[in-house]
Amino acid sequence: MAFDLNKKEIEKAVLVGLARSSQDKLEVEDSLDELAELAFSANAKVIGKMIQVRNRPNPALYVGTGFVEMIKEKLKAEDGNTVIFDDTLSPAQQRNLEKELECKVIDRPILILDIFATRARTAGSRLQVELAQLEYTLPRLTGAWTHFSKQYGGIGAKGPGETQLEIDRRQVRTKITQLKNRLKKLDVQRATQRKRRQNLYKVALVGYTNAGKSTLFNVLTKAEVRVKNMLFTTLDSTTRVMSTGYPSVTVFSDTVGFIKKLPHQLVESFKSTLEEVALADLLLHVVDCSEENYAERISHTREILREIGADKVPYLLVYNKIDRVPDFVPNNEISTKSFGVSATKKIGIKQLQAEIILQSDKFSTKNY
Repeated sequence: MAFDLNKKEIEKAVLVGLARSSQDKLEVEDSLDELAELAFSANAKVIGKMIQVRNRPNPALYVGTGFVEMIKEKLKAEDGNTVIFDDTLSPAQQRNLEKELECKVIDRPILILDIFATRARTAGSRLQVELAQLEYTLPRLTGAWTHFSKQYGGIGAKGPGETQLEIDRRQVRTKITQLKNRLKKLDVQRATQRKRRQNLYKVALVGYTNAGKSTLFNVLTKAEVRVKNMLFTTLDSTTRVMSTGYPSVTVFSDTVGFIKKLPHQLVESFKSTLEEVALADLLLHVVDCSEENYAERISHTREILREIGADKVPYLLVYNKIDRVPDFVPNNEISTKSFGVSATKKIGIKQLQAEIILQSDKFSTKNY
């Protein structure tokens, strides 16, 4: 199978997952469905999904040699040119797989970083994405990586970090230091803004990407935050101060969405942005209840909240999109107040607002 490495083609991708047991296969299938959404968001066409059941990853190729041959056959049959692995590959595994498959091989973290690069709009989010890209790239800086910018293009080669893929480790470390210094200056500005709001009641919307946080934010605040049916539309925290309708002045913040296996580098670089969440007085944990695996997504969101130190902040579970599942019954195992709403149809909004007002009133009474 021969590929023209200098030709920029539409990326037709095979998605690959590894299940540790046959029981684990269903979870991996769900994860590959999510990976397919990510690939679509990166303008790739998914031509197949393949899962190998294997006790542990192959140190050299992640999957077995026989399975690599099966992937190769799938690529040939469907005229594919990209393979996306659902888990993180080591630098050696990525290089070995590209050599065997003669096409571009990327993993989930690279794909998510690529999507973030295309969504970044403000100076702060662009700096954060570039930092995450470089920190992920640093241990992988070898000659093999130059194909992303010179040969393949496409996924993994977008954003402000793309030109850094060819420079040496020392220069990358220098660039990382510079980016961290620039972000520190932005952190000082954010800290000043937060200090002005410290006596205000702060409500942050959190949850899985594409759960409808921005739509709900717009409804609650009469704002016009960009809304689109795709993953990671929101990367920058958007705040709006509400001075009417609440016992005390209330600040609402819309935040970046979470996802399974979110790259550690992104969580680290966006920690300053996510401090809006950790410093909130109340979280609205927005859940897309039309998703079959909504309970699992709640769990993943709680894990990330723990990672950023926001797991102790009081929260309400807001099951959004109930217009799609009229007979929806919330998971009773979760011990917190929950509300069923439809942000687009404005169903259940008054009840949710009443609870926010009640919580705000308690805050107002305590602080004044």
